[in-house]
Amino acid sequence: MKVNTIKNEKLGESYYEIKHPSGLTILVMCKPDYACTHAVFATKYGSIDTKIEENGVYREIPNGTAHFLEHKLFESEDIDAFERFAKTGAEANAFTSFDRTAYIFTCSDNFRQNLEILLDFVQSPYFTEETVKKEQGIIGQEIRMYKDVAGWEVMFNLLGALYHEHPVKVDIAGTVESIAEITAETLYGCYRNFYDLNNMLLAVAGSATLEDVLEVADRVLKKAGGKPANREFIREPATPVCRYIEEKLPVNVPRFMLGFKEDIKTPERSLKETVCVEIIHDVIAGKSSPLYKRMLEEGLINTGFSNEYFTGFGFACSFFGGDSNNPGKAAEEIRAEVQKFKQRGIGEKEFERARRKLYGRLVMMYDDVEEIAQNLVDAYLNGDGLFEEIEICAGLTVDDVNENLKEVLCDDNSALSVIMPLKGE
Repeated sequence: MKVNTIKNEKLGESYYEIKHPSGLTILVMCKPDYACTHAVFATKYGSIDTKIEENGVYREIPNGTAHFLEHKLFESEDIDAFERFAKTGAEANAFTSFDRTAYIFTCSDNFRQNLEILLDFVQSPYFTEETVKKEQGIIGQEIRMYKDVAGWEVMFNLLGALYHEHPVKVDIAGTVESIAEITAETLYGCYRNFYDLNNMLLAVAGSATLEDVLEVADRVLKKAGGKPANREFIREPATPVCRYIEEKLPVNVPRFMLGFKEDIKTPERSLKETVCVEIIHDVIAGKSSPLYKRMLEEGLINTGFSNEYFTGFGFACSFFGGDSNNPGKAAEEIRAEVQKFKQRGIGEKEFERARRKLYGRLVMMYDDVEEIAQNLVDAYLNGDGLFEEIEICAGLTVDDVNENLKEVLCDDNSALSVIMPLKGE
């Protein structure tokens, strides 16, 4: 078993990368002066994975299966995983996103015992038709509940307006109708396909030692015989389904989200492209930008206004949004500012301010073990190393950013999603 040490001399940081004999990739950053340790056991399986590949042919599975499976893995015939963690004093959780499922814990004591619990329950699926049926009712309630959450609805309405076919447009939990199709057999099939250790990753950051991690891994991991799961690249039209979508919900202030879809030719954005877009966002609409200050002074937005580069396998778009008493006007202001920068480009001083700000944020990340572990996962699943983002940021030029600006934030590919208050009807 080979242990690679990956260092960054400027930061004075390093981590270990191990390909375990079981097939699992393990990443460990030791921070001996810290009081706690954060661990993430993740699989490259999320809500966009709505098909299983069998002998080169893709077979559809119900929307929401990844999230459903995450819920069910905590159960066993005897005692569920949360109860086991409660006895050791660890804080445990899990989440399913568009492209991954992750099981996590944070602890200050009993690390080896907690890691054994984590690796054990994720490798020990237990599903019956009776427990699946019960879970369908629980998750069905969760789906209905989120239909009243403005921040959730405004985003998924926008994704539905932007994307024609890509499963990113569907709620991570699926729909009440889609989860009704899930059976115990469905869950076991998805588990075998996506929870093979060759498709998974363990990331640990904090006071635990490499020896702590490997001792438990050697003892608990079951050798896998499969391979990383493949994803189908779904090509999307550049233009959106529609340019505007509106829904009424019980909110006091309208909420909006403006999205610019990218016409992507390859499944994933490079890390350099992602860093460029983050800098573009900050220059155009960050908290220090003239646009942000102007819209705030005019009462078009409040301090909750934000932007995000939303990207993953087969999708990429820029989001700008928040609360506004005049969503249409706010969207017009953002669109106009985008066009101004696309015509004149980003200046050297604007670029350098945003680049330094991003660099500082990346440096500060190494003081937080939870962020380190999550970023180890993010980097690895995207095919990068942990230190690559900060190195790209350090070497980026204004020409790199302006070249990228030509390819993104195209108004013809944009859509606006608005949640309006119910009052007055």
